Amino acid sequence: MNDENIKKIVEELIATFLYAGQVALDLRDKGLKKKMKSDNTPVSNGDIEVNEILTKKIKTLTPELPIVSEESSENKDKKNLNNFWLIDPIDGTYDYINNLNEFTINAGLILNKKPIAGLIYAPAKKRMFYSYGKDMSYELSDGKLIKLKCIKKNKEDSIKFVSYSNKIKPDIEEIYKKIGVTKFIRMKSSLKFCVIAAGEFDGYVAEPRACEWDIAAGHAILQGAGGIITDFNGNEILYGKENFKNPSLILKRNNNL
Repeated sequence: MNDENIKKIVEELIATFLYAGQVALDLRDKGLKKKMKSDNTPVSNGDIEVNEILTKKIKTLTPELPIVSEESSENKDKKNLNNFWLIDPIDGTYDYINNLNEFTINAGLILNKKPIAGLIYAPAKKRMFYSYGKDMSYELSDGKLIKLKCIKKNKEDSIKFVSYSNKIKPDIEEIYKKIGVTKFIRMKSSLKFCVIAAGEFDGYVAEPRACEWDIAAGHAILQGAGGIITDFNGNEILYGKENFKNPSLILKRNNNL
């Protein structure tokens, strides 16, 4: 699969993401049907419907590639996948079912265990992010196409991070001190990656938690905008690991915050 093919696939998926986002919002307006999964996390009919929309379209575009989705058991038992899709139809389901606005729709394309392309849509915020390679990350918002370059928008000297919790664990606090983080705000979905790529925040740190479908699309978008993603030891993040579990993460706009 060459660069032009990847670009075409991503561009064809944008309309699907916008449509899926509207479906998600419409279903929420009508009243969602909710239940708890075996891992004690919530799922709704909106998650399932968006998953069906995404997987159907992706299968038509790349029938040769397996799809691993949070909301499906298909392909989760496969080991050593190299080329595949990772989908999280609704990242931030808690926000989604509680009428909050940071939930996102996600798909990341993995080739040779690396995130080559990604799409993230935040329907309630009407912010569409996507990437199909180095220096090829974009935001589509209010009809405007903006190229993302991880350039700091806030000219203050402060270093602002996003965090999945208001309670910072000791090992993360130590990393904050080394980097010089002065402020952080809570943000629970993959929108974290996008606001760093857009230069609105400087970084994000997380201990091993969540799964690969939570971060693959954001990884591609941030990396394509020039951002840096490693584990706590500076190692590259690869995909297709056993049980699709994430390692520790450090995200930065660049190495000179």
